[in-house]
Amino acid sequence: MLLFPLYASMRAIESPSIVDDQQWLTYWVLYSFITLFELSFWKILQWLPFWPYMKLLLCVWLVLPMFNGAAYIYENFVRKYVNISSYMDHSNDRYPDQGQKRVLQMMSLDARKSVERYIDRHGPEAFDRIVKVAEREARKH
Repeated sequence: MLLFPLYASMRAIESPSIVDDQQWLTYWVLYSFITLFELSFWKILQWLPFWPYMKLLLCVWLVLPMFNGAAYIYENFVRKYVNISSYMDHSNDRYPDQGQKRVLQMMSLDARKSVERYIDRHGPEAFDRIVKVAEREARKH
């Protein structure tokens, strides 16, 4: 619950992608909430013999890349209540074009991963051309 997330978080800091940052920042926020919950309700939780196992399963689900639980929680619950545009405006200067930022904000986590790989391979200009074509297509319909 601590060692692998710590290692993965350090790798995420060094990578240029914001997608893995999102996964691990979300994990640490959720882990903090779990810890606060435990500290607040320890008298009740000590009477529940299955609590440590539930916590372990929850943390495994949050951590393991095959489940990507932290990203799932972020996409389906947290993202609805967080102002993404202000975060992206300040934290990510890889996409200087506002159209690119707007498109990335509307995408799911998997789609953003694919777009970031495309931008890494072909550059932001290629992504900008795709965005402009999509905007023209949207205006036609």
